[in-house]
Amino acid sequence: MNIPFRLDGKKALVTGGASGIGEATSRVLTAAGASVIILDIDRSRAETLATQLPGASVAVCDITNEDEVRSALASLSSLDILINNAGIGMVGGIEDTALDEFERVMRVNVSGPFLVTKYCLPLLLAAKGAIVFIGSVAGLIGIRKRFAYCASKGAVVAMTRQLAVEYPTEMRVNCICPGTVQTPFVEAYLEKYHKHEKDKIRAELNKRQPLGRLGQPEEIAHMALYLCSAEAGFVNGSVLTIDGGWTAA
Repeated sequence: MNIPFRLDGKKALVTGGASGIGEATSRVLTAAGASVIILDIDRSRAETLATQLPGASVAVCDITNEDEVRSALASLSSLDILINNAGIGMVGGIEDTALDEFERVMRVNVSGPFLVTKYCLPLLLAAKGAIVFIGSVAGLIGIRKRFAYCASKGAVVAMTRQLAVEYPTEMRVNCICPGTVQTPFVEAYLEKYHKHEKDKIRAELNKRQPLGRLGQPEEIAHMALYLCSAEAGFVNGSVLTIDGGWTAA
């Protein structure tokens, strides 16, 4: 009997692959048999992780810089899987959001995956590969004080659906929309905005998800594994929530 969700012989690229959900995804895809390329702006962290993952390699670039993206991906000869995970957040409503802050969020969360996908596309089409965007529930519902972030993740959802329609038989494209996940991303948010009330805000973050806790990076990573696997061969253009029931409430 075949073991499900194996990726033996597959090559996968994970952006933001050295920390948080990206790190967990790099680990899970490697455990499933894939050779993972960890693309990250933090060379040291990426190289440290790569030493722990058999067959892993590192690509370093700023995904908002087209020349850097083109150069980092130029040596790739094949690719089966792209995980567009890299992203940043921002706290603030429209009145609190400066133009440069808005544009930075859009560059990283929208222009970044656009550029990486554009330069990976020929290889993914040749392999009849799979793309997984890591979106957010913020791309599906309104969240107070998250104007730029909601706008950027809404664009990620739209990009997913457009690509799935544009290339319906050539590759599969899906999007995962997590709720709040326990990552360095969340810890940085608590440190920056709620340094003197971390426990209080962490409890509120847990409570807003009906399951009463934050998600774990590995939970998102295993959903990504499923979407990349042959077992998900009929899943295309889908936007899947993994949010502890947040969007159901």
